[in-house]
Amino acid sequence: MLLVLCVDLDDDLGRKTGFSTPVIGRDPVEEAAVALATEDPEDSDVNVIFQGLHVYDDLADRDESVEVAVVTGNDEGDVMANREVGDEVDTVLASLSTAEDVTALVVTDGAQDESVIPIIRSRVPIDGVRRVVVRQAQNLESMYYTIKQVLNDPETRGTVLIPLGILLLIYPLALVGTVLDMPGFVLGTTSALLGLYLISRGLGLGDRLDAAVERARRSLYAGRTTLLAYVVAAALFALGGVSGRNELEAVREATPGEVGVPVMLSALVYGSIQWIAAAGVTTSLGQITDEYIAGTLEWRYLNAPFYVLSIAIVLYAVSAFFLDEVGISFLATALTVGTLLGIASTLAFAVIESKYSDGADREPEDGTRQTDRA
Repeated sequence: MLLVLCVDLDDDLGRKTGFSTPVIGRDPVEEAAVALATEDPEDSDVNVIFQGLHVYDDLADRDESVEVAVVTGNDEGDVMANREVGDEVDTVLASLSTAEDVTALVVTDGAQDESVIPIIRSRVPIDGVRRVVVRQAQNLESMYYTIKQVLNDPETRGTVLIPLGILLLIYPLALVGTVLDMPGFVLGTTSALLGLYLISRGLGLGDRLDAAVERARRSLYAGRTTLLAYVVAAALFALGGVSGRNELEAVREATPGEVGVPVMLSALVYGSIQWIAAAGVTTSLGQITDEYIAGTLEWRYLNAPFYVLSIAIVLYAVSAFFLDEVGISFLATALTVGTLLGIASTLAFAVIESKYSDGADREPEDGTRQTDRA
């Protein structure tokens, strides 16, 4: 049996018509094609589905064993779309009731959809690939229309027009820089803007920034204390940086000659550790509060502020020792206290969590025993 597979990698059929995919059989596939053509006549996947129907009818007229189906992916990226197509191909193959060996003819509208061919080949042998090209697209008349459609796409506009616009601005900006006697500054600024834009597009920083802003907005409207805790922690961290720099300057002024790297690091840590520890405690308490409000708090989460304090005590003592602020006895005591504080909090909350969880597990058993005795 030959299976004619029409591939719609970005799921235009499902998103625009609401059809549940995969679509199997000539009549359902024809209904899907008509629905997609009615909803969006310009979609190239319409031609793919009708081409699949044409191939099906041609082979059926020759009394060959043939079936037609439409499989789709999603718009979440190539990897997720390919996986979705693979799952739908498995569904189609499982629905075929035939004892014959099944091979496939894949119908696509371009190279992007053909990226899924290895996924299909891993499930069924492929006899051929048919790429549908609209004849009008070969004419010069349609070039204007194609360019217009491309430029109407917001993502394409951002990808093509912005760097092109920056490049076209280089010459007039260079003229302005020459008039202002600052040609190097103007050209450097323009080049930096173009470079930053290309780097941000390449790394997807715009999408990440949008996601971060959306998370912050949701946290704000949901009343999450983590957002406030992060803001306060950022301020405390900045104060810690200033304090550490001031301490480093004081050490440099008080030390004759060159200051070694260990002393410099110790001065930075000694001046900033209390602020950084406060920032760590603030963020951990904010997270604990949100977990408690959401009903997902576990006892071991309460270890976080104690761990922060333990680390802060150890770093403070070590940095103070390198700066000759404390002696060896103070260092040994601080190391012992920091270690014992972390161990004690871990053991304490582990015992409490174990006790409460055991109690919760015993309640249903006790209740069952009481019911049985009754």
